[in-house]
Amino acid sequence: MSTPTHLYDQIGVGYATRRRPDPRIAAAIVDALGPARSVLNVGAGAGSYEPIDRRVLAVEPSPEMIRQRPSGSAPVIQASATALPFPDAAFDATLAVLTVHHWPDRPRGLAELRRVARDRVVILTWEPDAASFWLVDDYFPDLVTLDRAIFEPLDALRRLLGPIEVRPVPIPHDCVDGFLGAYWRRPEAYLDAGVRGAISTFTKLADVEPGLARLRQDLADGTWERRNAALLARPALDLGYRLLISPSPLRGEGRVRGGG
Repeated sequence: MSTPTHLYDQIGVGYATRRRPDPRIAAAIVDALGPARSVLNVGAGAGSYEPIDRRVLAVEPSPEMIRQRPSGSAPVIQASATALPFPDAAFDATLAVLTVHHWPDRPRGLAELRRVARDRVVILTWEPDAASFWLVDDYFPDLVTLDRAIFEPLDALRRLLGPIEVRPVPIPHDCVDGFLGAYWRRPEAYLDAGVRGAISTFTKLADVEPGLARLRQDLADGTWERRNAALLARPALDLGYRLLISPSPLRGEGRVRGGG
């Protein structure tokens, strides 16, 4: 039987150098995890945002991403979010950070997150239509079309998960985690092929050159700065990233505990 190929086996080489956990986003995730002492990080990648103050087990399907996990990071199992190899209520919390949109069967994967969590499910996701973003609006409008197709709307997530608390996650101007919105105040970064290579959505565009050419010209002649002058003094910006907290049906049974 051939080994299955995962997206990040193809685009994940060198990923860990561009996608480092930002401490401000990490703090928001830790806060969202609440009292959970055991956490299953699903679609864990190279281990970003795994809290160090509680027990963590990681699940990741891509061998390339598993190879990039640093020494001393949480133990990892190669498995799919759609078939978690754990019994019901095995962990206090499940965590999924900017990963659900890659899952081949999102409803099934979300059901699995819910099944193995005793207290809560915590998801970091993106709402493509929640906020305007100059990169998409002015240079790569096809990005929002692509992302609408893969990022579940919040109403759909409520139908799949039940009640959810939604917390906006403003992106710092010097964010060190190189996802799509990280460089909103550093536009020249998007001209770097290495930066774009660590952003999965860019790999789906048929032709990035027209948008890059417009951005390069607008930076050179000052158009970008004039158009976005109001952003230059902002320390952080809401670009539509959201932390979702979904309580487990078991939460009221007093079953948050160590282990997992």
